[in-house]
Amino acid sequence: MELLLSALLILFGVGVGGGEEEARSVTFEQIVTAAIAFQEARQAPPQIVDPETGELNRSGKLDPDPDAPKVKGIYMTGPSAGVARFDKLVQLVKDTELNAIVLDVKEDHGYITFEPSDPELKAMGNYQKWIRDIHKVMQTFEENDIYPIARIVVFKDTALARKRPDLSFLRPDGTVWDNGKSNPESFVNPYMKEVWDYNIRIAKEAAALGFREIQFDYVRFPEGFENKADVLTYTKDERSRVDVVADFVKYAREELNPLGVRVSVDIFGYAASVPAAEGIGQDFNKISTYVDVISPMVYPSHYSTGWFNQKHPDTAPYEVVYGAMMDTHKKLEEIAEVKPIIRPWIQDFTARWLDVYIPYGVKEVEAQIRALQDAGIEEFLLWNSGNVYTEGVNYDLK
Repeated sequence: MELLLSALLILFGVGVGGGEEEARSVTFEQIVTAAIAFQEARQAPPQIVDPETGELNRSGKLDPDPDAPKVKGIYMTGPSAGVARFDKLVQLVKDTELNAIVLDVKEDHGYITFEPSDPELKAMGNYQKWIRDIHKVMQTFEENDIYPIARIVVFKDTALARKRPDLSFLRPDGTVWDNGKSNPESFVNPYMKEVWDYNIRIAKEAAALGFREIQFDYVRFPEGFENKADVLTYTKDERSRVDVVADFVKYAREELNPLGVRVSVDIFGYAASVPAAEGIGQDFNKISTYVDVISPMVYPSHYSTGWFNQKHPDTAPYEVVYGAMMDTHKKLEEIAEVKPIIRPWIQDFTARWLDVYIPYGVKEVEAQIRALQDAGIEEFLLWNSGNVYTEGVNYDLK
């Protein structure tokens, strides 16, 4: 009790050796105020000193999973996790320097890839039973020492938009907006807190299953939204699109880090090379401030003529990835105290839709990995939408 009183007096500004009269002058209300401050101080995140510089890290941004490996992973869809391809992909990770799998938990059309245990999620019905036994999948990951990452597509959500048009964007005729593709896709409204909580609920289900990281994708408005915003009907407030997207990411991390899971976000690779993309609401550094891991998608095929001095970027995998990483380093210098782990997505597919492209195989995948290493990047993820990855790649060129 005396120790607690001494702590309270110090917090209030009364020295331990200040004498009996000084101590008696402290009122009960002042002690209560000091007690509250004392309790808050006990609950505050510990302050970390950088062992190299000796400087105090005042960001309060602590890694919720400090034992995580240097991630080198592949992408897996829900359907792949439910068929024989699952075993082949697990074997690929076991036989190589890879150590992680990014599994679709909520995929591009908005469906959860297995039957959820959360009663509210189950009642909504926005799920498909592609993964028949998610617990067996997680057990297999654990048995093979595979770092599990749950991919959750956030604001591109056709299933929810059709079920709840009030959470989406409506055309003047009252129909839900879609992107007009042959298989139309719709988005839900990032201004809606209900949309945030729905996705966080899915993330918490994934965390309870044993996923060590939640990777959010499509954390943005639709492409070209600035050209259609004025004709669509949707709920919004005074915040800019950039701010509302960043606010979601901040909220997600606050909700999920206490569960011991990391939060990561996928973002366009060129976002590190240009000012904020106000139209879709993505600011590279505002998002990076609030995540544990940032994953720029630096596929060479996704850059147009002229990027990094390349006439045909897809044909120059090393140059494009290295240039993108240099821009990323430069961009993150602005938030050095809170910058996240950089873990890019790289290309393991052939972009046959381009007028000028090259087949991607061992040479091209290794060129991207070498570019990352030369840029000081130790982690990466391989993207192939069909989950067919190049055989014979050395994933650890060191």
